Amino acid sequence: MDPTTIMMLVVLIGVFYFMIIRPENKRKKSAQQLRDSLKKGDKLTTIGGIVGSIVQVNEDTIIIETSEDRVRMEITKWAVSTTGVQTSTDPKAKQKQESKSVEEPAAPAEEEQSAEIEQPSGDGEKKSWDPEV
Repeated sequence: MDPTTIMMLVVLIGVFYFMIIRPENKRKKSAQQLRDSLKKGDKLTTIGGIVGSIVQVNEDTIIIETSEDRVRMEITKWAVSTTGVQTSTDPKAKQKQESKSVEEPAAPAEEEQSAEIEQPSGDGEKKSWDPEV
């Protein structure tokens, strides 16, 4: 093999490591650290979107209370997405919420119907829109 070919393979493996493997390992490490630091009273969001407060922490599971009705659920620690209540950071979602609050009132149905129906001409001939044609 040519030395330049070997050099290109080494560079490719290095780029692959720094662009894909290393960031993934950092994400895994921070997620594990988050799961290990869970304690009673923390608010969290699961990967399924369930929001609740931690009532009890076990070795592999946690028990959360999801509402003021004292509904309790036992979930595994790996199902925890974030601590705190997760909200959308998508700018499109914010625009949709704003547009719903500024929505224009709909036009009355009578005006729309009167515009669609045309009156026949006075000479007595049938038009193509007339159901009797």
